[in-house]
Amino acid sequence: MARVIDRRKAIFFRKQGMTYGEIKKRLRVSKSTLSEWLRDEPLTNDQMVSLAVNKKKSRELAVEKTRIVKLNKRQARLSQIYSQEKKRLVPIDLKSLEIAGLFLYWGEGNKRTPTSIALNNTDPMVVKFYLYWLLKILKVPKERIHVSLHLYSDMDREKEMLYWSTTLKLSLTQFQKPYVKKSLRMMVDHKGYGHGTCGLIFNNARLKERVLLGIKAIAEYYATRI
Repeated sequence: MARVIDRRKAIFFRKQGMTYGEIKKRLRVSKSTLSEWLRDEPLTNDQMVSLAVNKKKSRELAVEKTRIVKLNKRQARLSQIYSQEKKRLVPIDLKSLEIAGLFLYWGEGNKRTPTSIALNNTDPMVVKFYLYWLLKILKVPKERIHVSLHLYSDMDREKEMLYWSTTLKLSLTQFQKPYVKKSLRMMVDHKGYGHGTCGLIFNNARLKERVLLGIKAIAEYYATRI
C-alpha cells in the first residue's frame, strides 16, 4: 500500500512541475522506480520555461530536456513499428481470427463451467476483441450476451456501467448487478484501466464444447511436435 501511495504522490508532484530530482529526494525512491512511474508524465512547456529562469535548477533542466528527447525518440520508434505491424498483420482472414479468439479464450476464458462462454478482463480493447469474436466467428446473437462487472467500493456503479455500455455498444438491460469488492480502487490504481473488470457471458453448452475442443485440438496437435 505504501508503494501505491508513493506512486500517487510522485504523479501529483510531477503535475505540480517538480523535477525527477526533487521528487526522488522527497520520496526517497530509486531512479528506476521513479522513471517507471513517470514515464508518460513529461513536464509541460510552461513548466520547462519556469525551470529555465531558475539558474539554480539549470542542471535539472538539462536532465529534463534529455528525458524529453528520449521520450520523443521512443514514441517515434514505436509509431513506426506500429505502422509496419498494422500493415503486415491486418486485416486477417476469418480462420486466423477464429484461431486468435481461441488462443485468447485459452488464456483468459472460463473453462470450468460446462455451459458458459465467459471471459473477464480490465482492458477494454481485449473485451471488444472478444465481443467481435463472439459476434463474427461464433455467430452469437448480440442481445443474448450478458455483462458482468467487478468494481471497487469507491467506484461509481452507474458511471462504470454506462462506460462499458457505451464502449461495447450493449444495452444496459444486458448488465447484471455489478459485484463490488470491499477494497478501494485508489489503492491499486497501478493495475488495470480504471474501469474495473468487465466480463461477457453467453450460455450455450454445445457452443462451449466447440470452443474447448477446438482449443484441445490445437494444443494436442502442436504438443506432439516438440
